[in-house]
Amino acid sequence: MEESDIKPWYKQFWPWFLICIPVSSFIVGGIVISFATDGTNSLVVDDYYKEGKSINARLDKVEAARALNISTQLKISDELISVEFLTGAPESKEALRLDFFHVTQEDKDFQVLLLADASGIYRAEASASIKGKWRLRLTPLDEHWKVQKTITLPTYTAISFNP
Repeated sequence: MEESDIKPWYKQFWPWFLICIPVSSFIVGGIVISFATDGTNSLVVDDYYKEGKSINARLDKVEAARALNISTQLKISDELISVEFLTGAPESKEALRLDFFHVTQEDKDFQVLLLADASGIYRAEASASIKGKWRLRLTPLDEHWKVQKTITLPTYTAISFNP
């Protein structure tokens, strides 16, 4: 081979391949550092005491429902949602809120306001067909007790909904 047949180093593949490895490491490292220093979606809680009190407050609401001996049956069809109290029904017949939290898609979360009819059954219209796995939370409007459960819909039987 003559000297004129040899390409300069910058026109060959291997030097650029070897240069790309550390350069790509610096780029990925920079991205990881930017994610680590951006505190908008932090999983670490700054105020442990406040978070602990919040958890206890949520547990107190479930305990309040147990103390009131609340036991309900939930029925969800394509057009109607109903909650029937078996025990522990609110005497005031105040409205209840039923929150639907989709387990994977937050934008699908919604709530319905349940109103008591003359027979004491709380009802609301279902706005659309509800399918998938949901976390449900039933509370009065003042939220002094709470009943929650995870279910998969559609279901065509009554669901026991107890604290």
